[in-house]
Amino acid sequence: MDCFSQRWRRTSPMQGSSSRNELVPSKTPRMNGWSWPPQVFQVLGWLVFGYLAVVSFGIYIPLLPRPWNHVLYSLMGIAFAVHFFTHIAAVTIDPADASVRAKHSYSSPMPVFDRTKQSHVIQDLHCYLCDVNVGPKVKHCGVCNKCVEDFDHHCKWLNTCIGGRNYHCFFVALSSATVGAFLHVAVILFIFIQHYLDPKILRTAPQFESVLGNGTWLAFIPLAPVKTSSAGLLILAFLTVILSAICLLLLCHLLGFHFYLFFKGISTYDYVKMQRQKESRSRDPETGKANDANDKNPKNQSSRMDREPTPLQSSSKDPVSCRMSGCTELEHIRKSAEKKDSFHYGTGHTTETTAKDNKSWKSDDSEEEPNPSRKSVDSVPGMQDPLGSSVMTADDT
Repeated sequence: MDCFSQRWRRTSPMQGSSSRNELVPSKTPRMNGWSWPPQVFQVLGWLVFGYLAVVSFGIYIPLLPRPWNHVLYSLMGIAFAVHFFTHIAAVTIDPADASVRAKHSYSSPMPVFDRTKQSHVIQDLHCYLCDVNVGPKVKHCGVCNKCVEDFDHHCKWLNTCIGGRNYHCFFVALSSATVGAFLHVAVILFIFIQHYLDPKILRTAPQFESVLGNGTWLAFIPLAPVKTSSAGLLILAFLTVILSAICLLLLCHLLGFHFYLFFKGISTYDYVKMQRQKESRSRDPETGKANDANDKNPKNQSSRMDREPTPLQSSSKDPVSCRMSGCTELEHIRKSAEKKDSFHYGTGHTTETTAKDNKSWKSDDSEEEPNPSRKSVDSVPGMQDPLGSSVMTADDT
């Protein structure tokens, strides 16, 4: 079964979780791009590189007239050689942080970073998976399962992370590959057009002197001439120029993107984080507008009013929250009850609570200007209203 193919290891518990450590899957960290297993894009990249090198130097560049064939031999040779060595260097260099490389722990398995359980594996400049202190620009790569210094991105074509230690090699390899793909497209288009306009220009090599007719062509000259038909040469040229054009578009797009990052002074990882923050900000206003529209809808307001409980209902369900929020209705009922208990019939004195209640229970007519001819309650003895809701003066009786 699949569960027996992975190693399991205990790690330190997450913050806020139980004290008992959990079993998590673990795997050996990858040292560089040569670590097993290889990626599909890595193998595909090497196959395309080999195919274009063989087709360029073996078939199409030898067909160019002098001195252009020697010029293209030099330019294409430099581009392919620079790309080959910088590609090897970018894949071979270990981009890990210095503290990780100092541990030499690539042979022992390490816990795998699980985003569903942990949002960040590095906290306070300490990686809890690698168990090392790292710098401020270090990120733990989940594919390589190690901390990478000045992390830029994880390249599937190189099968390794691109960081501060191998970024220059990666950039030179990318630039040389773009130049080589451009030259390759230019050479094949020239041969494709000249084959119909003036094929004799493409047959200036000494080996064509023994070939009769324009329908037979030679490949891999001058070392190992191989005869081929005109249709085979054109079909191969058409397929090759399509492949080269696709590679050129992808390489130009990637190279232009890294020129943009260089101009902005940020890395690919910083750009991705900025884009995610912009997306989250754009989603938040839309959500807020939707909520505001729902609040302004009268149907939603009426339904919300129907669902909201009255203060008495809420107090009966949750007395603690009622006490914390200070239910005004219950306070008025309590004060009126105290007023009834504290008032004495047949006397001219009222309690302080009654005076305060009178102020709080005044109607809207009390906002009008007071009548000077009206007698104050303090100077004239008053009597209790039978309903207990106001004070009656002698004039009222």
